[in-house]
Amino acid sequence: MAWLTATEALTALGVQRQTLYANVSRGRIRAKPDPKDPRRSLYDSGDVKRLAGRGGGRRTVAAVAAETIGWGDPVLASSLSTASEGRLVYRGRDAVALSETATLQQVASLLWDAEARFEPAPPAAKGAPASPLHAALIALAERAAVDPPSAGRSRAALAKEGSGLIGALAAAMLGPSADAEAPMHRRMARAWRAGRAEDGLRRALVLLADHELNASTFAARVAASTGAPLAAALIAGLAALSGPLHGGAIASVRALIAAAKRAGPGAAARDWLAQGRKLPAFGHPLYPNGDPRAAALLQRFAPRPLFAETRAAIEALTGEAPNVDFALAAFADAFDLPATAPFTIFAIARAVGWIAHAIEQALSGHLIRPRARYIGPAAILPREAGEGDHAKHGGGGSGPSG
Repeated sequence: MAWLTATEALTALGVQRQTLYANVSRGRIRAKPDPKDPRRSLYDSGDVKRLAGRGGGRRTVAAVAAETIGWGDPVLASSLSTASEGRLVYRGRDAVALSETATLQQVASLLWDAEARFEPAPPAAKGAPASPLHAALIALAERAAVDPPSAGRSRAALAKEGSGLIGALAAAMLGPSADAEAPMHRRMARAWRAGRAEDGLRRALVLLADHELNASTFAARVAASTGAPLAAALIAGLAALSGPLHGGAIASVRALIAAAKRAGPGAAARDWLAQGRKLPAFGHPLYPNGDPRAAALLQRFAPRPLFAETRAAIEALTGEAPNVDFALAAFADAFDLPATAPFTIFAIARAVGWIAHAIEQALSGHLIRPRARYIGPAAILPREAGEGDHAKHGGGGSGPSG
């Protein structure tokens, strides 16, 4: 069996790196670590040649468009972030390397290409929201109803508004703070009385700040493309993030860990698969060799035994490494953070990326309006005038009414 480097495979296929990785994740192209450099992969030449030769290497516009929706070719130009060769990059800077020292506010300034100063928020409305998500949606809705549109405004103006929105989001999800101007990771650590977790929180916030066109970011970008206020774009992103296949995946991790506690990690994983369910929080279509965000976070603390044993059992069973959802759940467990902490960390961090994408989209002046490929029943067309109308209406009648 012959193997190709990524460059050779991309040349043969004539596609972007994301498409190569997507074909690996779908099982269309076999891959293995490069013995000379385990950080890189080699790709089966037979699989590559088979895909390259399909249809003479040509695909219809409809086929290309359909594949872009599910981990396929890039559909929008963006200068903000990309997943490439197993790395996450923010404006040319490696996200893992940034997480060694940077704060979320510093990453916001990088992504927004403007100064970010997370401003303290006014006191929250009366009443006790049921959850941080509930509180965040209320706070953002109040802003979206009165804030100006994002269209026709400068980068500096939008960045200033974005800074205030991050402050409002943090106040809603973490509660009021006597030190609202402290770095975000410190505010979180104090809100949750988890001083030992402070550096890990800083790293997690940086690693989760952006991830190119994931579902929530695309939702935020679509909203911003209409000229809607930044707060409305954040609502769109937050709504998408709340789904169980995105930021809500933490609930599935907790369910898996609960099953592991009852039956043992190996038995729980096998039972999960026997039910036809994909094990949550393991593997990632953009990272065939493992999610670098998860690796960067997991190496900075010692997960409790149940998490460590579950990870080992699933890796042995599936060959898949944990992704950032598992790492975040393990981190919250190790430092006794609230059950809502992983989603709160994810939401506040990713809001920085949503704002960056909303600014980029607003400044482009373009409306995002894809077309749907209709697969419904054929249209029933009205009969042409004169086909039986005289018999039905006695030969009379007025002209068309529209």
